[in-house]
Amino acid sequence: MTSAPDVPSAGGTALDLARRRPAALTGVLVCSAGAALAAVALPAALGTTVDHIVTGRAVPWPALLLCAALTAAEVLLDAAAALLGGGATAWLTAWLRGQTLDRVVRAEPRHGETVAPGDLATRLSANAADAASAPVTLAGSVAAVLLPVGGLVGLFLIDPWTAAALLTGAPALVALLVTFARHTADTTADYQRAQADVATRLSEVLDGAATVRAAHTGAREYARILEPLSALARYGRRTWEVYGRATGRSDVLLPLLTVLVLAVAGLRLAAGAISVGDLVAVSRYAMLAVGLGSLTGTLGALSRSHAAARRLAPLLALPAMPHRSLTLPPGGPGTLELRGVKVVRDGNDLLRDVSFTVPGGTSTAVVGRSGSGKSVLAAVAGRLTDPDAGTVTLDGVPLDAVEPVRLRHDVTYAFARPALLGTTVEDTIAFGAVQPSPSEVRSAARAASADGFIELLPYGYRTPLAQAPLSGGERQRLGLARAFAHTGRLLVLDDATSGLDTVTERQVQRDLARRAGTSTRVIVAHRLSSVVEADQVVWLDNGTVRAVGRHEDLWADHAYRAVFVVPPAEDEEKSADKEKSAEGAGSGEPALVAEEDPR
Repeated sequence: MTSAPDVPSAGGTALDLARRRPAALTGVLVCSAGAALAAVALPAALGTTVDHIVTGRAVPWPALLLCAALTAAEVLLDAAAALLGGGATAWLTAWLRGQTLDRVVRAEPRHGETVAPGDLATRLSANAADAASAPVTLAGSVAAVLLPVGGLVGLFLIDPWTAAALLTGAPALVALLVTFARHTADTTADYQRAQADVATRLSEVLDGAATVRAAHTGAREYARILEPLSALARYGRRTWEVYGRATGRSDVLLPLLTVLVLAVAGLRLAAGAISVGDLVAVSRYAMLAVGLGSLTGTLGALSRSHAAARRLAPLLALPAMPHRSLTLPPGGPGTLELRGVKVVRDGNDLLRDVSFTVPGGTSTAVVGRSGSGKSVLAAVAGRLTDPDAGTVTLDGVPLDAVEPVRLRHDVTYAFARPALLGTTVEDTIAFGAVQPSPSEVRSAARAASADGFIELLPYGYRTPLAQAPLSGGERQRLGLARAFAHTGRLLVLDDATSGLDTVTERQVQRDLARRAGTSTRVIVAHRLSSVVEADQVVWLDNGTVRAVGRHEDLWADHAYRAVFVVPPAEDEEKSADKEKSAEGAGSGEPALVAEEDPR
C-alpha cells in the first residue's frame, strides 16, 4: 500500500504548517523580534540623550543617531515582517486548500461526500485561510510578548520600585487574557458553524434553481436560507461583546497602571533616585509593559485559526483509496470481471453477491428498476468506489491494486448529469488524465453529436462555458465527448444518453458500436434502444443479479419486460424525472420508459 500524503495533523496546526515555509516564517520571527528589540532599546537611548541635553553638555550626536537608527530599524523590520508574513500566509493558504481538496478527491465517495457542498466551500475558503494564518500569527506573537517583557525588564533596570508598581496589576491582566481566550474560542467555533449552514442551504437552492422556480417556492427557500442568519448575528454580537468587554477593561486598567508607574517615577525623581532621562525612559517602558493587553488581538486570531483547523481536520483525515501500484497488462482486451461483489451503505445492502464477466471489447447493458443498484454497480466497475466484499478485476488485475491516476488512463466515465469543468467548451472536453489534441477533441465531439451545436456558439470550441447556455441534452453530449476523447480499455456510461433525442442517441450508439473489439463498454440503460444493441444484458433486481444473457433471450420473461414499463403509480413522477434530466441537476434515476417491442 502507498503511504498517505504528508498533511497537517489536526486540521493543519501551526507547527505542522510552519514546516512548509520555514525560511519565510524564520524571517518573520527574526524581523518581528528585531523590531521589538529595537523598540525596547529606544527608550534607554532617548533617556540618555535627554540627560545629556538637560545637563547642558554638548549635543550628543552619537546618541541622536542611535535613536534615529533604532526608530528606522523598528519601522523597516516591521514592514519586512508584514511583507514576509503576507506572502507566507498566502502560500500556506493555497497549499492547505490544495491538500484538503486532494484528500476529498482521493477519498472514496462514501467518505468524501460526508460534508455538504456549501459547507465544503466554506471550509476550503474562509476556514483554510484562518487556519493557514496561525504560523505567521505565532511568529508575530514573539514580538507581542517581547515588548511588554522588555518594558518590564527596562523598568527593573532603571528603578525596581516602578516595576513593582506595574506588577500590582499583573494578576488582573492575566485574568483578562485568560477569560478572553476562553470565550472567544467558543464564539468563533459557533460562528463558523452557522456560516457553513448558510452556505450549505444557499448551495442546495442554487443547484436546484430550476426545481425551485417550477415549484414556485422561491419565497420559502429564501426564508430557509436566511433562517440561520439570526444565529449568525447572535454569535457575531457575542464575539464583539467578548472583544468589547476585554477592550473596555483593558482601557480602564492599563491607563491606571501607567499613571501609577509615572506617579512612582515622579516621586523617585523628586527624591533624586532617578534622573529626568530615566523618567522619560520609564514613561516609554511603562507604555510597552502595559501593551500586554494588545495580546488580545493575537489570541483572537489564534482562536479563529484553531477553530478553523478543527473544521478542516475531518477532511484531512479522510482515507485515500488504497492501491498496490500494479499496472494493467499492455494491450489488454479490457475484460471486466466481478466476483461476489457486495456494497453496503448505512447498513443497507445496495449490491449483494454480484458476479458476471464482460468480455474484452464487448458491450454490456445494465438494466433494472430504479433503486436496483445500477449506478452503484457502474461506480464499482470503474473503481469510483470500492466494494465491501468481493473483487473487481480488469484484464485479471484487481482494480484496487492499480494506482488511481494510472487507472484513469484506462477507465473512462460519462454520466447522466456531467459536471462541466474547464474554462471553455474545448477545455471541458479535453478535461481528463490525458490531454487530447485539438483534432481529437473535435473528433470526440462529432462522435457525441456535439460538434453541430458547438459550432453555433459565439466562439465555437473556444466559447467560455459561462457564455454557452446548454440544455440537459447538450450537457450530456459534452460529457460523452469528454469520455470519447479519453476512451481507454473500459468505458462506463451511467445513463449518459437519457437526455438525448432518439436520432442523436442512435448516432451515439453507432459510434459506440464502432468501438467493438477495442474498448469494453458497460452501459447503465433505461431505454430499450440502449439495450438491444448490447452484446449481453445484466439484469439487476433489488441489488442482486437476476439474470445475464442476450436481450432477445431475456425478453421472453414477463418480469424482464416489466422493467421497461412504467407502472401507473409512477405516471406522475415521469414529468418530474424528465425535468431533472433537462435541467441537469438533482439525483436519482429517471423512470423507465416503455417502447415498442424491439423484436
